[in-house]
Amino acid sequence: MKAVTWQGKRKVAVETVPDPRIEQPTDAIIKVTSAGICGSDLHLYEILGPYMSQGDVLGHETIGIVEEVGPAVTGLSGGDRVVVPFQISCGDCYMCTHGLQTQCETTQVHEQHSGAALFGYSKLYGQVPGGQAEYLRVPHADYTHIKVPPGPADDRFLYLSDVLPTAWQAVEYAEVPDGGLLVVLGLGPIGDMCCRVAAHRGYAVVGVDRVPERVARVAARGIEAIDRTAIDEPLGEIIRGLTHGRGADAVIDAVGMEAHGSPITSLAQWSAGFLPDFVTRKVMDTAGIDRLSALYDAIDIVRRGGTISLIGVYGGMADPMPMRVLFDKQIQVRMGQANVKHWVDDIMPLLGDDDPLGVDGFATHRLPLDGAPEAYATFQRKADAAVKILLEPAA
Repeated sequence: MKAVTWQGKRKVAVETVPDPRIEQPTDAIIKVTSAGICGSDLHLYEILGPYMSQGDVLGHETIGIVEEVGPAVTGLSGGDRVVVPFQISCGDCYMCTHGLQTQCETTQVHEQHSGAALFGYSKLYGQVPGGQAEYLRVPHADYTHIKVPPGPADDRFLYLSDVLPTAWQAVEYAEVPDGGLLVVLGLGPIGDMCCRVAAHRGYAVVGVDRVPERVARVAARGIEAIDRTAIDEPLGEIIRGLTHGRGADAVIDAVGMEAHGSPITSLAQWSAGFLPDFVTRKVMDTAGIDRLSALYDAIDIVRRGGTISLIGVYGGMADPMPMRVLFDKQIQVRMGQANVKHWVDDIMPLLGDDDPLGVDGFATHRLPLDGAPEAYATFQRKADAAVKILLEPAA
């Protein structure tokens, strides 16, 4: 089959790789009809490259049709249409039954001291082949799937794999009070959807980004949006000016480890890319530092007693945090990978024909699987107004 494979820093290729097969009685094989490129895939494209191996199959946002199931799989059969959550979880352990599927005790990657295994996401999370391919093997398929009806285009349900539950959890974790203000930093696919979810739930929302097309896309939905490059005064002063000097009740950081505005850390990350992988991994495992400008912004603009919801991916082990400020302002910080299946029942009613979140028109680009190298490069540069890119394997 054809699959998108990691080949090195800022380099992916579409190669012919062995077809997946049933390896365990609880496996299923899915014929992929659409796969999304996620913002966190770009971390593998650049910063997290030392945890990748040449030929790793990428992708963790997948929808498709069941081709084959193992003998222990019940509730799924050939021809079923399913979305595949980005994490692999058993559904039976303590963590899964408490709604923490990203911490599944059955699939935790103990050698890396990491949570549940993820599709297409490096040695850190199990090095499981991903879904930017013609076919995908799904372990623990009894639970690691979301069955969806046939009919509507893939866009209607594909985002259940990651974007929708990630945004939903970010808004839940923000704990916006009635009448409060939520600020969303970063208007890529997750930040954009956070704005949509929050506005749908009736919250006052302000989105912030440096890419004018992304700002305009959010503003077109009637949500207030700020172009960071077009303002002269500090962002914190603008937000405090909207809130009687207090600051936002809650802030979602949807940017993560590769934020703009951190030139020294950016240089260090770039330089580390020229070291041998085993050296870089050792450094990152003990002294890795993220670009923290978005998080520092969040700490600045949230009001005293407010909440910061971190949904952008961070991977540093020695990030310098202003603990005095966090403690003094009595800020609550919540974070973590989205527990996909925990939120599905809340989200599914919003995927009807009225489409209040605009999922049918959420994708900005569609390319065949062979277009993956171009798609990654475009998304990484934030070029051509790219926000969400879907890859569509040939029928």
